[in-house]
Amino acid sequence: MSNSRQCWASSPSSSECVELDSLINKLTSENIEDQQFAAGELRCLAKHNSQNRLLIAEAGATPLLVGLLCVLDTRTQEHAVTALLNLSINVDNKGYIIASEAVPGILHVLKTGSMEARENSAATFFSLSVVDEYKVTIGASGAIPALVTLLSEGSQRGKVDAARAIFNLCIYQGNKGRAVRARIVPMLIALVMEPSIEMEDEALAIMAILASHPDGKAAVGDLNAVPTLVELISNGSPRNRQNAIAVLVHLCGADPQHVSQARSIGVMNPLLALAENDRERGKRKAAQLLVLLGNCTEHDEQ
Repeated sequence: MSNSRQCWASSPSSSECVELDSLINKLTSENIEDQQFAAGELRCLAKHNSQNRLLIAEAGATPLLVGLLCVLDTRTQEHAVTALLNLSINVDNKGYIIASEAVPGILHVLKTGSMEARENSAATFFSLSVVDEYKVTIGASGAIPALVTLLSEGSQRGKVDAARAIFNLCIYQGNKGRAVRARIVPMLIALVMEPSIEMEDEALAIMAILASHPDGKAAVGDLNAVPTLVELISNGSPRNRQNAIAVLVHLCGADPQHVSQARSIGVMNPLLALAENDRERGKRKAAQLLVLLGNCTEHDEQ
């Protein structure tokens, strides 16, 4: 590309332009104020305009932004990780970011940055983890325990971004054990039991995916989650009912004691109603659990 590369400064409708080369040069400056300014400008440019995201990546900004993730200046860190987050909205840019070995730097910010930078790091991992092969890379980096910490410490937005990143990562089987070992399960149950935090949906979705792993199933079972799951099947939102049923399917398939407990506290009536009246996916889940409950009862009566 020529030395007169430009991109829109604020929005697609803006008439103001900036020279991209000037910002790229400032990223490599030894002056921290220049670095901070350039990273902040690129952060804004990448946020507002899809064409900007392509131009910024093609200009070679990605590895330079990655290099700023470990600087001591927290504001520069914050701008750099957020610029990468905004660039990652473009599918091709996700590959540039991973190829620039950004994961250790994003993890560094997730662990040590300002709260806004930590939360934007979690959002970046969420964005990158939509690509299956990157789930493996990010999980192997040690990101999951740091995301679990943010799930505990973050603002509402930060908790949601951490939860979404964890969910995405745990679609890959190899990351489920990492999440359980990071002691996420007690936190998930606490989030489900505290509706005022408004994290029921995210917590149950993660719990449902972890319950398919032997360690996750054992961790949920050890914490006496069955009464809470039955209550959600009776009174939860459609999505939460489905996830609560999915967790119970795994628990009841592994341990007849969970079946007895679920039946004794009244799971059958709401399950039968769901099997008759719910949407197709909900019907299938309810029917699957009813089969497990029925099989266990027949086995007990023999």
